[in-house]
Amino acid sequence: MKNIAVIGYGVVGGGITTVIEENCAKIRAAVGDDVCVKYILDLRDFPDSPYADRVVHTIDPILADDSVELVCETMGGSHPAFEYSVACMKAGKSVVTSNKEVVATFGVELLECARENGVMYMFEASVGGGIPVIRGINTALAGDRISSVNGILNGTTNYILTKMKTENRTFDDVLAEAQVLGYAERDPSADIDGIDAKRKIMILTALASGKLVSDTDVFTETLRNVTVEDIRAAEKWGGAVKLIAGSVIADDGIQAHVCPMFVPWSCSLAHITDVYNGISITSPVTGDVMFYGRGAGRLPTAGAVVADVCAVLSGAAKAERIPVFEKAEGSVKLFDEIGFRCYIRANSGRSELCEALAAYCEGTEVLSDEAGVVEVITGKLTKPETDKIRAQFAGIESVIRVLD
Repeated sequence: MKNIAVIGYGVVGGGITTVIEENCAKIRAAVGDDVCVKYILDLRDFPDSPYADRVVHTIDPILADDSVELVCETMGGSHPAFEYSVACMKAGKSVVTSNKEVVATFGVELLECARENGVMYMFEASVGGGIPVIRGINTALAGDRISSVNGILNGTTNYILTKMKTENRTFDDVLAEAQVLGYAERDPSADIDGIDAKRKIMILTALASGKLVSDTDVFTETLRNVTVEDIRAAEKWGGAVKLIAGSVIADDGIQAHVCPMFVPWSCSLAHITDVYNGISITSPVTGDVMFYGRGAGRLPTAGAVVADVCAVLSGAAKAERIPVFEKAEGSVKLFDEIGFRCYIRANSGRSELCEALAAYCEGTEVLSDEAGVVEVITGKLTKPETDKIRAQFAGIESVIRVLD
């Protein structure tokens, strides 16, 4: 019998016991033994749960029990998740997590702690829910040099954009529906303001480069300002509006961002709808690789946690390449230095707008010029340049970058 503990018995933590129950034969075959959830750490009691007698309210019993080989941390947030994870690893217990915030914030320290104590720290479920993107980077792409990552990493925002497009509804209207359906929190800022996607692109970039950037180094732009007019313009141009989390890994530095973008139909990300996620990875040897699936949800995320549990308890994880993160100090390229083509919609005159753009870029394409509204796709502009153009023309209604 292999004993494990679960810290945080919420949506994902509760899903772990369900996955273990429903797939016990498969897990036994993978691990070579039965897996038992011996402890559940939570502030609450669960009197109606079949696991009610396993609930504890402090971490001490878990740390003191040498029969517990592994701990699943699914509580969310940085604290006390970080302190609990460190304490478990110092007690000789491996830790697997679905907690993107703690990995994005303390990944350097947590992986170092695991190495120092001869245990494993794994986090497949922290990005993309049930999509095996982290294991794919660590194993299938281990011998390649990743040059860029672009992804739809938040299902809530992708659901909102899908409904705005297919039902011609406003952002606020669809957001309210998403909250009723449980796709969005009562306070949806982590999703719609790009915070959730930012943490995930930080983790993917660290896996690709070995450098964990600070959250202050990731340019992040809200989805709140995207309108139905923007979505229709993207269709007219030949694509879709998506909230893209991206990074570029080059010899002269690492740059990461999260912002709404026009994505052309030639890119697979443009076709991903509803709550699904997709991650596109580019490398010089393999070329373009796409990971796709349910990026969140109780069972997909819990399944990814259990996959890490099986890898550790079976010993298979020891054969995998364990990532090493270091802080990206001095390796970050500022977003302001990067140029993107942009969609611009303005109620100013076409000639005046095109003349102003000519001072900063070449190759502006006019999408439409009707009823006093002009829409263009520009040549490459940096953020400081788009800020200057906005300041020059009070009639600019929208500026959205293009994913090339």
